[in-house]
Amino acid sequence: MSQDARDNATDRPRFRPVPWTPLETPQDVELWIAEHNQTMLELIQPQETGVGVRFRLAVGGDIYMQTTADAILLDVEPDASWVAPLIMAATNASQPEGQIWVLPDDKLVQLLLGLSTLVESSLIVTGHNFGKHGRRLY
Repeated sequence: MSQDARDNATDRPRFRPVPWTPLETPQDVELWIAEHNQTMLELIQPQETGVGVRFRLAVGGDIYMQTTADAILLDVEPDASWVAPLIMAATNASQPEGQIWVLPDDKLVQLLLGLSTLVESSLIVTGHNFGKHGRRLY
């Protein structure tokens, strides 16, 4: 491999944004979850932390999501705070004082259906700070 090829390979981001296709049914969401989980299992190393997905909203703002065995962690960036009423409606949750939301794991399908038409792209992330609730993938 030439030096230029090595330089280009190291300049490229490890993960790239994926254009979003709106999910219309609970079955669409379940399929997306299964495919996303499989991709993460293939690409994420066991020692990596802060693993999740970034949803870039078409109107503006980013939401970072990580799922655990019993919770959904959402880091709703300040520029995406406008979406809080939708999150509350979709999950029947109260808005937290900070930007980290901790939701019951059984609300994932409703959350993704609610957000789906607002998302522009998704991106696998590592090293994101999900606060004290964050975890490793494994």
